Amino acid sequence: MSWKELPKAELHLHLEGAAPPEFIRSLAKQKKVDIGRIFDERGNYAYADFAEFLKVYEAATSVLTTPEDYARLTRVVLEQCAEHGVIYAETFLSPDFCGGGDVKAWWEYCAAIAEVAEEAETDLGITLKGIITCIRHFGPEKAKAPALCAAESAGDFITGFGMAGAETVGKPGDYAWAFDCAREAGLRLTCHAGEWGGPEMVRATLDQLEGIERIGHGVAAYHDGALMERLARDGVTLEVCPGSNIALGVFSQWENHPIEKLRENGIAVTVSTDDPPFFHTTMTREYEKLDEVFGWDEGDFRALNEDAMAAAFCDEATREDILKRLKA
Repeated sequence: MSWKELPKAELHLHLEGAAPPEFIRSLAKQKKVDIGRIFDERGNYAYADFAEFLKVYEAATSVLTTPEDYARLTRVVLEQCAEHGVIYAETFLSPDFCGGGDVKAWWEYCAAIAEVAEEAETDLGITLKGIITCIRHFGPEKAKAPALCAAESAGDFITGFGMAGAETVGKPGDYAWAFDCAREAGLRLTCHAGEWGGPEMVRATLDQLEGIERIGHGVAAYHDGALMERLARDGVTLEVCPGSNIALGVFSQWENHPIEKLRENGIAVTVSTDDPPFFHTTMTREYEKLDEVFGWDEGDFRALNEDAMAAAFCDEATREDILKRLKA
């Protein structure tokens, strides 16, 4: 069995960030919107650093303006995921981009995405769940609307809440209202931290936001032995995206990535693509590089996917079904 064919679970995938550049270019052309500046001469997304990446990401997202746009995007993304063996995925969705934070508008976007997800489960064999995110660099006040949207739409499809964006903006506790709102609605919680903010940001996130079960990225934890012990002891899962980290310069090369050290310290890690076309990666490529650089074999990857499903924000029936398929 090739790594492409191996069944996989992916927990850290931004829906807009997974939009192929050709999809965004086509949509921009249809709407007569000029965003040519965000592409290089080969047609790929063009950015120099993380700050510019965020600007390019938001410019690309600006042409996704209707529920129908998001439905089309969801289908394209799920087809690509399924092509690389993904049978369970969780995707980050932001009502800031889907209806401007208005609850009524968000329902229309959410329904369109969920309908495509249901169809894909039948004809592509992939299960999708949604995690609503607020955008950290939009500020604490702007985080309240996505949290209210999350609380209103919590259910079978929307199962979690988190925070993405520039983690160096503000303190995690500044966003406590949004996380409390989502948690009280029964949603499970994750938060980006420890990509750029250092181990202290991971610790602050766990200390200041109640109920965090997973950390998006979290790779800076490897600098802090006590923090690694805490993550392992408390069962906090890290949503690690190695290819993303290399592309953005968090680490200079795969050989320097700490994913193996984090595993060796008893921390549950998962592997995801984050924003795959931006980072020229796929789940197959992530697995190939982990095999090439760290010698991971089929047993390692099966354990990795079992850890992902243990941490997945889904109901128990879905978890059991996916676990059976991962072991088949």
